[in-house]
Amino acid sequence: MLQPSDQFHGSDLEKVEQLYGIRREEIRPFGANVNPLGLSPVMKRALQEHMDVLTEYPDRDYTDLRNALHLYTGAEPDHILPGSGTTELIVSFINAIKPKKTLVVEPTYSEYKRNLKAVKSEIEEYILTEERDFQPDPKDLCEQIDPSVNMLIICNPNNPTSTSISIGQMEDIVKKCKETSTFVLIDETYVEFAKDVSVISAIPLVKKYNNVIVLRSVSKFFACPGLRLGYACLSNEKLIRYLKKHENPWSVSSIAAYAGTVMFTDTEYINHTRNLILQEQGLVCSALRTRKTLKVFSPTTNFVLLKLQKDGLTSSEAFEHCIKKGLMIRDCSNFIGLGPEYIRFCFLKPEDDDLLVNTLLEIL
Repeated sequence: MLQPSDQFHGSDLEKVEQLYGIRREEIRPFGANVNPLGLSPVMKRALQEHMDVLTEYPDRDYTDLRNALHLYTGAEPDHILPGSGTTELIVSFINAIKPKKTLVVEPTYSEYKRNLKAVKSEIEEYILTEERDFQPDPKDLCEQIDPSVNMLIICNPNNPTSTSISIGQMEDIVKKCKETSTFVLIDETYVEFAKDVSVISAIPLVKKYNNVIVLRSVSKFFACPGLRLGYACLSNEKLIRYLKKHENPWSVSSIAAYAGTVMFTDTEYINHTRNLILQEQGLVCSALRTRKTLKVFSPTTNFVLLKLQKDGLTSSEAFEHCIKKGLMIRDCSNFIGLGPEYIRFCFLKPEDDDLLVNTLLEIL
């Protein structure tokens, strides 16, 4: 039986609806980290006019999709591997590599460890600390990597801390991992929300290093988690051949493959999204920093991590206060390295963000 103290994923609207009696349509999803602008208008119109693609099997090589992603990311078409969302791709790479030992940068997305446990990988944790504002220390991280570590997993920008590693710092890490024959799996689900993607994204490293795997998704930035489309960028030919040999045929649907050929061309939508997030990021963080009972960790993507510093106030109580007003934030107390004082929420539209800020200030 669900209890108010349960912690909810950002997509658990049905459970919240059941427990709190709030219609899911009335819940503002501050825990989901999805683009508040909704679907790309260019993609939406194109899908409405091309629904007949559902009558055909998709191209097994996804040539048009990979060419579209090449133009969008700069990665070579032969280095792009489409998949049915990043979760499927995470499973595929872990199953293919079967790392005996994996180093995971924590706190982070729980699916990495769940799938590592399925292949009986020994898991070590590199835990980001509040003392460094959860910013990674690349030099210290490199010191944790030796030939016994078969895989390093980094979410960049990281969920839930909203911190990031620059491409220069990432290259230092990748070089060290190359020396130890360690694969580096970099999840860039949130990188497109960053002010300058080129400062963070590791896709340019793919050509230079065959131990790098970069994952991207359309669920968050392009607001279509139901489409189930993601892609990986890598140059390791042996690994690519293995994955193609063992992948399920047509794992990406014809409608998702077609959508991927058009959504990345919507530059107006892409720019509008970044401008909106950057604006709300600044306004919301400035407003919250006026309270000494709250610590705001500087975000580099579309969500922010907060530490409650008011005596007696916990993250579960903050969640309760907000959800009763239809505002669903994330209680982060179950993340490794955090605790009962941490919450996270994403930036939505100005009117929604104003409501959340005022609601939080009521209890701070």
